[in-house]
Amino acid sequence: MAITRWDPFRELSTLQNQMSRLFQEVAPGRSSGDEFLTTGTFVPPVDIYEDEHNITLKLEVPGISENDIDVRVQDHTLVVRGERKLENEENKENFHRIERVYGSFQRSFMLPQTVDTNNVNAEYNNGVLTIRLAKRAEAKPKQVKVTAAGTQSKTIEAGKGKAA
Repeated sequence: MAITRWDPFRELSTLQNQMSRLFQEVAPGRSSGDEFLTTGTFVPPVDIYEDEHNITLKLEVPGISENDIDVRVQDHTLVVRGERKLENEENKENFHRIERVYGSFQRSFMLPQTVDTNNVNAEYNNGVLTIRLAKRAEAKPKQVKVTAAGTQSKTIEAGKGKAA
């Protein structure tokens, strides 16, 4: 009796090959399984960053008109909706390949209580939608003057705990 070593990656490879064969049976005529990665819904990528005055979101939405983008704040949730439309209404049989994703999208972001939902600014430039959410005045850092009896006064910036 021969001892064989168990290789979990061999089983994973076998499963991957079986799935590839299954997809080729479902969609005959496809040359490779990677083409399935190009179909799906359009989800624009987003960068979110914060400074002491704003929270800023930048969404990549190339090929979309600013008229096809809807930005709303509802119940401390930022909702961005839009639609990327197929540019030419030609028959799909004329295309050799369609890799760009088309269709409608919706992204939702829960907003912290520090955001002033009445002060939201959206700007669209070169395919990038920039949304600035202003922070409430009470959420911004404040400078507090600390004086000690009989000594010089020190200025400490709230939230940082360092003397200036």
